[in-house]
Amino acid sequence: MKRTATAVWNGSGKDGNGNLTTQSTTLNKTQYSYKSRFEEGVGTNPEELIAAAHAGCFAMKLSFVLGGAGFTPDTLDVTSTVTLEDGAIKSSHLVLKASIPGISADKFKECADDAKANCPVSKVLNAEITLDASLV
Repeated sequence: MKRTATAVWNGSGKDGNGNLTTQSTTLNKTQYSYKSRFEEGVGTNPEELIAAAHAGCFAMKLSFVLGGAGFTPDTLDVTSTVTLEDGAIKSSHLVLKASIPGISADKFKECADDAKANCPVSKVLNAEITLDASLV
């Protein structure tokens, strides 16, 4: 499987702007700029997209891990906070709030840790990955 995305950038790093388009066209000439990346401008940015990818990947991987252990989650609510420092992505902090009928706290932790270590986005990130997981 291969997925593609295209970035088009015009102008200088600080004053220019660009757009992102994904193969699925979920992003279709979506704006990004210095302001949307480093300030509070309109549009997206690479770190936000990495956070979305990590949250989505982790949630799906955990669902598969839980299924393999005999559990079906009602809800897996995941937030990823990606931190950019000194020109590098230093960390992705996952916060999981899960509703999983019949699971013990120990089994939940085991499954969540497995998903954290083995989701494809976790494996590709060269950053510290932390997880706060709670059953609700």
